[in-house]
Amino acid sequence: MHKLSELQSWKSGRKLRRLISELVKSLPGDEKFRLKDQIIRSSRSVPANIAEGFGRYHYQENIQFCRTARGSLYETQEHLICALDEGFINEDQFNNVNEQLLLCLKILNGYIAYLKKSKNDSKNK
Repeated sequence: MHKLSELQSWKSGRKLRRLISELVKSLPGDEKFRLKDQIIRSSRSVPANIAEGFGRYHYQENIQFCRTARGSLYETQEHLICALDEGFINEDQFNNVNEQLLLCLKILNGYIAYLKKSKNDSKNK
């Protein structure tokens, strides 16, 4: 893989970020600097950390940035649950975005496993 734009985990994180950007438009105005800001920041952190890790060219650094991205996925999921619990979004909205979040998590975990294996294989050469 030579280009970030080819990386499935980044593409999946980008799609999640766009879904979140649309979803937050429906949040109440008084949540602009609270939940809305937090969920935007955490969702933007996912593809940003994947991209930063990709640019490091060292397996361990890349893995660490992917782990940070994974943490941001769980933070985003918590913000979604909060929005659902507060009645800011409905079950269908939650399920739609959470489905993409879980897919992103699955792809990212696979990428982390790939990086770990590649790191170990390079040590054994």
